[in-house]
Amino acid sequence: MDLRLELVNNRAQQKNGLLARWFINVLGLSSLGLGLLGCQHTSPADKPAVAAAPATQTMCYAPDSKLPQQAASNTPGSDKLNVEPPTGPKPASMVWIPAGNYQMGTNDAHSFPNERPAHAVRLHGFWMDEHEVTNAEFARFVAATGYKTTAERPVDWEQLKAQLPPGTPKPAAENLAPGSMVFTPPSQPVPLDDYTAWWRWVPGASWRHPEGPKSTLKGRENHPVVQVSWDDAVAYAQWAGKRLPTEAEWEWAARGGLTNKRFAWGDTPPTNKQANIWQGSFPNQNTEADGYAGTAPIKSFAANNYGLYDMAGNVWEWCSDWYRADEHITLASLGQCENPSGPSVSLDPDEPTIPKRVTKGGSFLCHVSYCESYRPSARRGTSFDSGMSHVGFRCVK
Repeated sequence: MDLRLELVNNRAQQKNGLLARWFINVLGLSSLGLGLLGCQHTSPADKPAVAAAPATQTMCYAPDSKLPQQAASNTPGSDKLNVEPPTGPKPASMVWIPAGNYQMGTNDAHSFPNERPAHAVRLHGFWMDEHEVTNAEFARFVAATGYKTTAERPVDWEQLKAQLPPGTPKPAAENLAPGSMVFTPPSQPVPLDDYTAWWRWVPGASWRHPEGPKSTLKGRENHPVVQVSWDDAVAYAQWAGKRLPTEAEWEWAARGGLTNKRFAWGDTPPTNKQANIWQGSFPNQNTEADGYAGTAPIKSFAANNYGLYDMAGNVWEWCSDWYRADEHITLASLGQCENPSGPSVSLDPDEPTIPKRVTKGGSFLCHVSYCESYRPSARRGTSFDSGMSHVGFRCVK
């Protein structure tokens, strides 16, 4: 294992923010939103956008700058953009995403405040995995490095209690054992403001055992790997000679060259053949009209115009950026921004003590009645040290 992976291994032992949140809820200590779980139950208009703070690591230009769409350079600030892929062999199972300018985010009133406003972004071209990283691919990484994921490590109580209200009693030992959060559908309709009705902490749950110790990956080798934290995704990407996409890159790729469309395929609501999402009544009844109750094998649904699969639904995907609810306001105030890489620190006003990274794309749990986050502009902040049943990733280079 190289030094970079060793450092990531050490970071993966940090506090489990999602577990902290789960304890807070089940102990009745606080009432919190659901942004960490990838879908929030409030309607888009419930919460106002938050005041902006300066972005970092971003070159921005006056709003009236006229920058050409094409040419062949990746030099920051250059008037040229690399629309064509670089010379040399095409990386296996990756597609070229051409450079360009686009409107990131949305001004659609039927969206969440953290998606607004739309703002000008200029990106250089890059290679992107055509599909989400699979269980088979992640298994090869683990076999080669001996890496242990966040979910396979015990929870550090001293670090965990720093995220809990003072005086919180230490949980039972089984709740500090290695494990992860598992989606468990209730048997009847439940209010959508209490996620503990369908999420539970399961000792022994991990990427190898997504639903708990008795579950396996048999027959799911080509499904996206889940129960991986942001740290786990970064470790894999480094081993593969890649990196995680920025949020701006991810959204540009998901749009597939379409302009200001609500979905990756246009403006029409999804059919059963376009995305692996929830059908029926969330969270207790899934009709499986698309053929899947949980994750689907890669390439089960049509690719977008760039040849990318599952940029809507299946699993949420980690991005490299720290999450701020107000980041779009910041970027919009700066004009046209080139290759934005996100803020320098995380801030979710609902949970200011929990560091979060951006996740995009929605998952098999998304439903129009609950979050409808299988849209390119949709974004969520997820505790970077937490794995879940519906969170995976893909890489770029």
